[in-house]
Amino acid sequence: MPKYLFKKYLPHPDIIIKNRWIKLLGPRLQAPGLWHINRKSCSSGIAVGIFCAFIPMPFQMLLAAIGAILFRSNILVAVPMVWISNPLTIAPIFYFCYWVGTGILGSKIGGFDFELSFNWLLTGLLDIWQPFLLGCLIVGAAASLLSFALIRMMWRFHILSHIKNRIKRKKRCVKS
Repeated sequence: MPKYLFKKYLPHPDIIIKNRWIKLLGPRLQAPGLWHINRKSCSSGIAVGIFCAFIPMPFQMLLAAIGAILFRSNILVAVPMVWISNPLTIAPIFYFCYWVGTGILGSKIGGFDFELSFNWLLTGLLDIWQPFLLGCLIVGAAASLLSFALIRMMWRFHILSHIKNRIKRKKRCVKS
């Protein structure tokens, strides 16, 4: 994951820091470490964002921003990562989390009818909340750790291949 790929798609930190709403949030959010693009900040930002994507609550992007501030991760990478759990993917992701939670607790997967209503949240979720939340935390933590390690390895591989190519070019120039 080269630095330039991230720089290509992310807005410049000066534009964000000079925003009048960001200035209201104080110096903690204006720390340059939150906006740097390097292996540590990007990989931890992806991990924070993916973990927040598995937490079943509204305002996941706000939670990812707070997590990025606490872990000194790249906030511009952490916040969009929560969109892994979008309206198209949220049902299979949360069912998988429920399945993992029931497997860990040793309970049976119950047959439940899902309705997109506040009434179902009050009644239907009461029956499945323990395995569901446990599964969300475990799957979120596992996906977060896996993504952190994968991004670090990919970034390292990219740097090593860049160094090898530079050595090859240097050898060709010496031979010429």
